[in-house]
Amino acid sequence: MLEKNFYQLVYFWVKKIPKGKVATYGQIAALSRSPRSAQIVGWALHKIPRGSKIPWQRVINKEGRISTTCEEHPHLLQKALLEKEGVKVQEKNQQFFIDLKKYLWKPYLKP
Repeated sequence: MLEKNFYQLVYFWVKKIPKGKVATYGQIAALSRSPRSAQIVGWALHKIPRGSKIPWQRVINKEGRISTTCEEHPHLLQKALLEKEGVKVQEKNQQFFIDLKKYLWKPYLKP
């Protein structure tokens, strides 16, 4: 039950990431009230039901790198989806990076 609730929080926050912006796994974990659960955020995104409108492609690692290794959500697909939204993706040593200074989503949270 706890896993389902956490996954639902992850999906809630990922849906809030605007087009043309990205968030990190750790950022989504923190927003979901579990700051040490970045890896579980990745698992939650892997479990997104087919046909879902959750923009999984907008979540990347803390280095700004596309780090998915999932066959259902391959890194080239994530790159293409982000570029379609206007996010510039740079290739370095056969890895894809996004400039977090420019594209990182900074949600406003009420104190």
